[in-house]
Amino acid sequence: MNEIKRIYNYRELLKTSIKKEVRSKYKNSFLGVVWSFFYPLLQIVVYAVIFSLILKNKQEHYTIFLCCGIIPWTFFSIAVNKSAFVIIENGNIIKKVYFPREIIPISVVTAETINFLISTIIIIGFVIFGGKGISKYILSYPVILIAQYLIILAISFIVSSICVYFRDLQHFIGIILQLLFYATPIVYSQNSIPTGFQWILKYNPMTYIINAYRDIFYYGQAIKIKPMMYMIFLGMVGVFLGFKLFNKLQRGFAEQL
Repeated sequence: MNEIKRIYNYRELLKTSIKKEVRSKYKNSFLGVVWSFFYPLLQIVVYAVIFSLILKNKQEHYTIFLCCGIIPWTFFSIAVNKSAFVIIENGNIIKKVYFPREIIPISVVTAETINFLISTIIIIGFVIFGGKGISKYILSYPVILIAQYLIILAISFIVSSICVYFRDLQHFIGIILQLLFYATPIVYSQNSIPTGFQWILKYNPMTYIINAYRDIFYYGQAIKIKPMMYMIFLGMVGVFLGFKLFNKLQRGFAEQL
C-alpha cells in the first residue's frame, strides 16, 4: 500500500509521462495518429492476401477474423518490446532525479493502451462494413481490455527490470514474440489445431484474450466468463509479483546504467 501511495503522490508526473509517450510516437510525423490505423491495416492486408488468397483459408469473413487477432496482438507485442528498452532509455533521468521508477513501465503500457483504443476503431469498421454488425456483447470490451492490460503490465515490470542487468534479453524478446505469434490463434482458428498441440494454446494467456475479442466482435456472442476471470486474476497476481521484482531490482538501476 505504501508503494501505491507513493506512485499516487506522483500522479501528475505519471500523467505527464503518459502524454509524453503518446506524443513521442507521432513526433515529427506528417501523418501523426494516422499511423495507428495504417500499420495494423497493412498487416491485415498482407496476412489476408497470404492466408485467404494464396493458402486458400476457408474461414468465413477471414479479414474480420484476422483483424480481431492482429490488432490486439500488435498492442501486446509493441508494449512488451518497448518495455524491454524503457529503463535503459531513461537511464540519464533515473541517475539524476528521484521519482518512483515504476512510473516508467506503467506510462509505456498505458500509452500503448490509448493507441490500442484508437486502433479498435479499425475492428469496429471492419465489423460494420464487413456485414457482421455490432452486437450488445461489445459491452464486455472493457473487461477484456482490463485483463490484457494487467497481463502486459506484469510482463512490462519483469522485462524492464531484468533487461537492465541482462541486456541480451532485449534481443531474445523479439524472437520469443515471433514464436508466440504463431503459438497464438491469430491467423488461424483454435479449432484448426490438432488435439495433440492444443496444450500450447491452453497455456498461452493471449489465446484467451484473442478469443474473447473474437467472441464480441466476430461471433457476436458473450465472452466465456470463467477463463476471462482467470485471466484477470492471473494478471493481478502477475502485476503483484512483477511489481515486487521491479522494486527489488530497481535499487541497482543507477549503478547498472
